[in-house]
Amino acid sequence: MRPHVSNPFRLATLPIAIGAACLPVAAQAYVGPGAGLTAIGTLIALVAAVLLAIVGFVWYPMKRMMRNRAERQDTRTAGAGGEGRRE
Repeated sequence: MRPHVSNPFRLATLPIAIGAACLPVAAQAYVGPGAGLTAIGTLIALVAAVLLAIVGFVWYPMKRMMRNRAERQDTRTAGAGGEGRRE
């Protein structure tokens, strides 16, 4: 004979089932044009802000790195040409 093992999820099953039974099958609601355009505009602004933040965190350090690399390259080529200081 097996000992009885209590399932911890069994206790939560009844409230979840009752809550699911109380939920409506379909929500029939009207969203006016003002509220709908506001929601769409807010969503677009949020996505644009996230994308611009990512671009800012990636682009500006890369831009600085490329500028520093170009400056080092310029100092190397200027010194190697023999056109430096003449005495």
